[in-house]
Amino acid sequence: MERPQDYVLRRVTERGVRLVRLWFTDVAGQLKSFAISPAELEAAFEKGMVFDGSSIEGFSRIAEEDMVAQPDPETFELMPSSGSDDATARMFCDISGADGTPFSGDPRGVLRRVMNRAHAAGFTFYVAPEMEYFLFEPERVNGVPVPLDSGSYFDLTTADISTDIRHRTLSALEAMGIPVEYSFHEDAPSQHEIDLRYDDALTMADSVMTFRLLVREIAFERGVHATFMPKPLAGVQGSGMHTHLSLFSEGRNAFSDPSKPDGLSEVARGFVAGLLTHAREITAVTNQLVNSYKRLIAGYEAPVDISWARSNRAALIRVPPTRTGGEESTRVEYRAPDPACNPYLAFAVILAAGLRGIEEGYTLPPETPPSITGYSDHGGPAYGHNLPSSLAEALDEMEGSALVAETLGQHLFRWFLRNKRREWAAYQTQVTQFELDNYYASL
Repeated sequence: MERPQDYVLRRVTERGVRLVRLWFTDVAGQLKSFAISPAELEAAFEKGMVFDGSSIEGFSRIAEEDMVAQPDPETFELMPSSGSDDATARMFCDISGADGTPFSGDPRGVLRRVMNRAHAAGFTFYVAPEMEYFLFEPERVNGVPVPLDSGSYFDLTTADISTDIRHRTLSALEAMGIPVEYSFHEDAPSQHEIDLRYDDALTMADSVMTFRLLVREIAFERGVHATFMPKPLAGVQGSGMHTHLSLFSEGRNAFSDPSKPDGLSEVARGFVAGLLTHAREITAVTNQLVNSYKRLIAGYEAPVDISWARSNRAALIRVPPTRTGGEESTRVEYRAPDPACNPYLAFAVILAAGLRGIEEGYTLPPETPPSITGYSDHGGPAYGHNLPSSLAEALDEMEGSALVAETLGQHLFRWFLRNKRREWAAYQTQVTQFELDNYYASL
């Protein structure tokens, strides 16, 4: 049987690839890349490629500056043509130290470790994110982004630049082996959603990184700015990354039990209970920006309180209905994450929380009634506890979490907290337009 690396070498020769881009992700979720020629590819598979890790966010250590990028041949894909005759390909890399030891600060390695734990328990973790984003004019007016259209949910707009960009994005995704389930105009002006078809979490995290790059590049080619900022506009809903989750065991959906009234197995109930129990602890990872918490407020179709339901979309976790005989599609939808997260770390802490609920037999609390919309008439939580309301609060919860520390590893855990504390401190020094508008003239 042909080895994956031999397949890659053959494809590079057959397609006349001139450059192979090696990709990896820093702790903040930014895509990093360097290119090698096909002549270096065989050596890269055998020994990896050495690079200076001291300048990569979250990678540097005083005594460990050299890192090794080991390309994963299973991730080889040709990049969409940009009009040049030179074919380009990409592969994601796993990062190790110069001595070959897996680097504890590699986000891809973090997710792989948690998935290996799931495999040891007999499970494969599948995810399907709903990717929301905005398209804006290239220049802001008075500092405010300018939408390209005024459409709303599911609007069929005329043949405009937004529609064209979305169609080109779909073609590019399919060309890179990333299947799409749905695509449509979202609720806010110039907001779009593309739902990716489910895959194992590691492959999907790679796909999310590829997706974000393609969306921005295709928009840039048309003179448009694409952003995955969770809340770029006031007064409208922000962009989420609702993520559908399921565990499979021996080829069957471990979340499904047709004999139960709600169709949920004990595995599913434990998984959901784990997510609910640890939701506050993992929110700093699934929602890592100061701006993320401008989205997580009541009234804008984002979850606020920690609850689960089948038909209530205000809940943090929703159990979508399945068609008759469609038990294999039983899944849960976690609605907190936003598309600015590091997908490797977000999927890792989500899986870790769910596994903890299964392993320790957590009890699933009652479902949120359909009449509960997230907040009572008095402004307090209508059901259960609330998600953190700021990055600072989320970091406090994360700092006390043994689950998150164990999942991320001490190196990455400490770096994440330190870096995000700096972000919050910098935010606190800012004077916003809201403050000037409301206080400057009257005080």
